[in-house]
Amino acid sequence: MIEPSELLRMLQSAFPGGDVQVEDLTGTRDHYRAVVVSEAFEGKGLIERHRAVYAALGDAMRSKIHALTLETKTPGERGRRLT
Repeated sequence: MIEPSELLRMLQSAFPGGDVQVEDLTGTRDHYRAVVVSEAFEGKGLIERHRAVYAALGDAMRSKIHALTLETKTPGERGRRLT
């Protein structure tokens, strides 16, 4: 398990200047939804974006986080639903 505040800190550190939101979906501190809006995603596809987030979370993805729903956008994509 990982505290939402720790997950938020890790993502904010990896994507400085980005807008990061974290939600504990079940209250068990191992099922999360994260929204990351960052210029770092410019020109990157969905898989590259998700890999960047997984890399930022490192070992937590293999041990402390059971499920992670991701939404990754550039600032220009903010407010648009991506398919």
